[in-house]
Amino acid sequence: MIKIPYTVSALLLSVCVFAQTDEYSITIPVRVANSEKKTFSEWKDYPTRSIATLNGFKPGKPVALDSYGGRNDLKEKPTGFFYAKKIGSRWYTIDPQGHPYINVGMVEISPGRSDRSVAALQQKFKSREGWADATVRQLRDYGFNAFGAWTDNKLMQPASARLQSPFSYTIIKSFMSDYGKKRGGTYQESGHTGYPDRTTFVFDPQWESFCDEYAKQLTATKDDANLFGYFSDNELPLERLTLDRYLGKKDSTDPGKVAAKKWLQERGLTIAGITDSIRHEFLGLVAEKYYSAVAKAIKKYDPNHMYLGSRLHNYELKVRQVFNAMSKYVDVIAINYYRHWTPVQADMANWEKWSGKPFIITEYYVKGEDSGMPNYSGAGWNVKTQEDRGIFYQHFLLGLIESQRCVGFHWFKYQDNDPTYTAVDPSNLDANKGVVRWDFSNYQPLLDKMKELNTQVYDLADYFDKRK
Repeated sequence: MIKIPYTVSALLLSVCVFAQTDEYSITIPVRVANSEKKTFSEWKDYPTRSIATLNGFKPGKPVALDSYGGRNDLKEKPTGFFYAKKIGSRWYTIDPQGHPYINVGMVEISPGRSDRSVAALQQKFKSREGWADATVRQLRDYGFNAFGAWTDNKLMQPASARLQSPFSYTIIKSFMSDYGKKRGGTYQESGHTGYPDRTTFVFDPQWESFCDEYAKQLTATKDDANLFGYFSDNELPLERLTLDRYLGKKDSTDPGKVAAKKWLQERGLTIAGITDSIRHEFLGLVAEKYYSAVAKAIKKYDPNHMYLGSRLHNYELKVRQVFNAMSKYVDVIAINYYRHWTPVQADMANWEKWSGKPFIITEYYVKGEDSGMPNYSGAGWNVKTQEDRGIFYQHFLLGLIESQRCVGFHWFKYQDNDPTYTAVDPSNLDANKGVVRWDFSNYQPLLDKMKELNTQVYDLADYFDKRK
């Protein structure tokens, strides 16, 4: 057995039981940071696999690709835009040319804003446009074909056009977050917007009309073939105690409290009679109110592109009613997938069973302690080396590809934040999440492992399809 360090917090890790096969012949030590206390858990080894350990997989000549990175050997109906389709037992998105496509992307592809990063960019690339051109070439060389959320699309799309190397891209909007800022009461949490009492405003009478007005801006991109789809928010609070928190609001006239009380009364229930089953039913109502209003507005002003949801991330990933509600409105379900070293096959099967839709993983990462970064902030694992980060990348994506339900994955993120630059989300302050350092130098062992998988993604899909 190869030993590579890896540790993890028992509270954050859901334990998976693996068949004892030689595929999981690697163990990587992992640990998790407590950002508030500036402490780490103990190191702990967990089973891991890589392309090299797959039983019977023999890398051959990669599948020929079209200009988007779709597979040329299969053909579906071209519409000029991306859409999702299940082919046999596997979900794909179909690219504008009609080829099945796995979206291999990266989040926040934009140059750092610290004084040191700006100076490093000028020295290495001469201009922001020079950086963008070099980055498009680099990403394509390492097998990426997509720009994820919070990318500087105004900089990166012209670069991909100049180089005749089209990348799909996503747009992240903030329907609920921007409504909340207008209404009042929201605040910044680590990684996402915070809401009063950890409840959103889906019951407000103005919510649906706000969505309609807000979505008018989407007409500007409705004819863009390179646009993969829209995220409508990031990590909304859909939590176990959501119903309790609406009921517990101090303002008796708050629309959320009024709606929650009425909903409970109509079912002949009291607060004392609330169970988790009842809480989940109410979460389904909250999801219905949110996704119905957003989807109606998006499709009114842009009927061409996919709606990717609000980037689920936590408790709601176990709640059938949330996925049931989304099934009517979302084309592909975006999930920021943390707290699992290995993707859980049973959960992924449930996401499709409950929604009838595929999913895309829109955030995941692991941090390396050889980077010199403190690595206290953020939700991801800590490993010892960049080589370990690269093996994690392969291990995690192999599980996603094996599921047959995942149509893409977006690594979080392109560049480490310069810790001297503090005007960032607190979850990104001091952590090694990037594939390049704040000075644009590569984490080469990580990138090499990424390239090995990315350039064989369709061969791996075919390999797992034959094993089913």
